[in-house]
Amino acid sequence: MVDTIGKVSQKCKIAAGLFWADYSVLGAQVKDLEEGGVDWFHIEVRDGKYMDFGMPRGGFDIIEGVRKSTDLEIEAQLQMIRPSFDVFQQLKDIGVNLITLPLETMDELTMQAITFIKEKLELKAGVWAWQGCPVTAFEQYIHEYVDIIEFECRAPFWVKPKAGASPHKLDQIVYDSVGTLHQMIVEGGMEDRIELMEDGGLNAKNVGDFVELGMTVGEFSSPLLKGPNGKLEPGTGDIPAAVQKLRASLDEASAQLRGESGLNKT
Repeated sequence: MVDTIGKVSQKCKIAAGLFWADYSVLGAQVKDLEEGGVDWFHIEVRDGKYMDFGMPRGGFDIIEGVRKSTDLEIEAQLQMIRPSFDVFQQLKDIGVNLITLPLETMDELTMQAITFIKEKLELKAGVWAWQGCPVTAFEQYIHEYVDIIEFECRAPFWVKPKAGASPHKLDQIVYDSVGTLHQMIVEGGMEDRIELMEDGGLNAKNVGDFVELGMTVGEFSSPLLKGPNGKLEPGTGDIPAAVQKLRASLDEASAQLRGESGLNKT
């Protein structure tokens, strides 16, 4: 298994989200994404309470299916209310490599949970929050035990998205917040050790703007799995081509803006 999460490099990475996957052909889509060159799989695990979708999307069964189809690392981004240590253990047992905790709901348990994940389970750990959470909430997690910080832009999921388009909305505060988070990581002396992810609204046209702000990983789902005519079908070459389109944009921006351990100094 390639050990890539938390290994900051000159090139920005692709975390493949599966929100827009076709679960009837999940294994084939995962193989196409891996063939295209994604770096790891980002799976949102919901309890149906933290975000009330009625019927939660994503979960242990999805992770088990993905693990059987790839040797790449798997992230479980927990969209749950105060997930328990038992949940963390179960995630390890089914093959997760990175557990990302929701700052809004973990509260005072966040550092305890990170310590358990790192020391007891020997997995990678991260923290994430939606747009609207103050970036200062991340400050105490600029820490050697944290492998990744993730900031997700707002998403009006009640509006039917256009074909091939992301359901997220990118406001200026998202750009400002990613830039501030990067500066916090730099000031903490962790630029070469903590990944910084922007989650939502990214595409081949705007990734360069976020690379310039210090993003080291982009989370993509609709750009990899949806097209103008709906969900992309595995085995057609469309999914690897979508990955490679994003990879080309990220590589171009990385070559211009990044060195081996972070942004070029200006």
